[in-house]
Amino acid sequence: MYRVKVGNNTVVEFDDSAANLLQALERHQLQVNFQCREGYCGACRCKLNSGEIRYLHEPLAFVRQGEFLPCCSIPLTNIDIEIP
Repeated sequence: MYRVKVGNNTVVEFDDSAANLLQALERHQLQVNFQCREGYCGACRCKLNSGEIRYLHEPLAFVRQGEFLPCCSIPLTNIDIEIP
């Protein structure tokens, strides 16, 4: 189980019951923009401040350094993120 710190004060626990980070964030009523849920569109793009994630499959959407797509990724460590 990993801790996902969102912004300044929200902490979400990520465990194997969530298929990806987007699903874990939604379970905790955190709003993330999304469209495809597959890594094609990039609408769910978030900022990764610290920690490591792994993509379940390589996204087709362009992702800049320091960004990630929660719809197709899982944490490898505790992470600190920002949702736009």
